[in-house]
Amino acid sequence: MSTRTHGPPSDTTHDVTVLVVDDDFMVARIHTQFVERTEGFTVVGVASSGQAALDEVARLRPDLVLLDVHLPDMTGIEVLRRLRAGGDDVGVLVVTAAREADTVRAAASGGAVHYLVKPFDYDDLRVRLESFRAALLALAGSGAPAQDDIDAVFGAAAVGASPGPGRLPKGLSPETAEVVAEALRDTDELSAGECAERVGISRVSARRYLEHFVARGRAEVRLQYGGAGRPERRYRSVGS
Repeated sequence: MSTRTHGPPSDTTHDVTVLVVDDDFMVARIHTQFVERTEGFTVVGVASSGQAALDEVARLRPDLVLLDVHLPDMTGIEVLRRLRAGGDDVGVLVVTAAREADTVRAAASGGAVHYLVKPFDYDDLRVRLESFRAALLALAGSGAPAQDDIDAVFGAAAVGASPGPGRLPKGLSPETAEVVAEALRDTDELSAGECAERVGISRVSARRYLEHFVARGRAEVRLQYGGAGRPERRYRSVGS
């Protein structure tokens, strides 16, 4: 039984409160700026160690913790385990350079809502933040949630099913989503521009579908650096 006393936001005007945890103050500042750029989110605190994170969660009662794994006094995984052992069900979004399978499994078993590998850009974080807020809002009502609301919490659309009309963001069609999904499955990885050329849609539209799949866990994205300018986002299918 959780010991937390706060609940999900009661309406869409309530900001999701966030605690940023990272021992690198520059990284913490960047992550704070990313969160503050996202509509519906407010950073209420920053912590640079595992113990400070535990203390700040107890003091601030945030809705979400952006948690690094590599901390000076204990790992982020240990922080997550202590939170859960104490009955605290605060949302935890792991943001780390750690890619070890054991670490990923430990984060999943500890109930982390997402696991985001550094380096990432703003859109990588934004789609996961918005997914978390959607899950909170799905249970904000006083009545029994509908199946679609429950799916939003558990991410049922991420298990590989073809997206249905009710699960796509406004302006995206299930027919085009399936074509984009096929393009992902047929290649090792591709950019939004390459996807647009294959499918016959605009690059902006292709990126919207690809980011939707990332948010649903059906695709993952990496940044490819090279030359001047912004790094290129490269997408690959997962779970298929």
